[in-house]
Amino acid sequence: MTLKPVCYDDNQHKGYREGRALDPEQMAQWAEVFAAEAPLARPLDVLDLGSGVGRFTPLLAETFGGRAWGVEPSAKMRALADAHAAHQRVAYLEGSGEAIPLPDASVDLVLMFLSFHHMPDRATAAAEIARVLKPGGRVLLRSVFSDRMPELDWHRYFPRARAVEMQMFPTLGEAEQAFATTGFRTLSLHTVEERFAPTLREHARRLRLRAVSTFEHLSEAEIQEGFARLDTALETEAAERPVRALADLLVLGRA
Repeated sequence: MTLKPVCYDDNQHKGYREGRALDPEQMAQWAEVFAAEAPLARPLDVLDLGSGVGRFTPLLAETFGGRAWGVEPSAKMRALADAHAAHQRVAYLEGSGEAIPLPDASVDLVLMFLSFHHMPDRATAAAEIARVLKPGGRVLLRSVFSDRMPELDWHRYFPRARAVEMQMFPTLGEAEQAFATTGFRTLSLHTVEERFAPTLREHARRLRLRAVSTFEHLSEAEIQEGFARLDTALETEAAERPVRALADLLVLGRA
């Protein structure tokens, strides 16, 4: 069964900002990872492609000292970014991977953080990224790859979520091939141990906001059964344990 596209203006925007919030430890970790994989020169102008509510866009401006553009197709997600993630060197623009509203060779770095899999025409998106990226620029693609699917804690409570995400996300080879057709090559594949939440209890609270697009592909009965399993886990497991998982960051550059 083909998964329907997720429109973030329908439901996902409602709890996204709170449900996917990053604490200072998480932000510092990702800033360090991004900086290690970026071109050495400073300042750098950065495109946050699929920026959502602006979780990372101000961080990119601060980390790299240049301008940062958040490009996002969802009007309601952009409105939340404008309201809660403003920065003097950040602008949020309507656009998509297939239609980036920036001039040729205008950015040094492109970040896609869990957004590439939402792009229906990945080859066109790769070509657009090649158009706006300066010579020597880098693409940081944070994604789940279906052939490298990590063990995610919440999949234990929502058993079909893993099968849904196996359909949702490309394989590593598919992602690399989409970019290879426009002259990109893989520079590295960086695996980060990411702390999703400080405790299982906090993880459960955020999951209840349904700010994960996988929920859009589960039935209400499946969702309610999953939260019932999670409630049982909170009673029987160490609810104060941190929730961690491995996260892939694919780094690409022009050949």
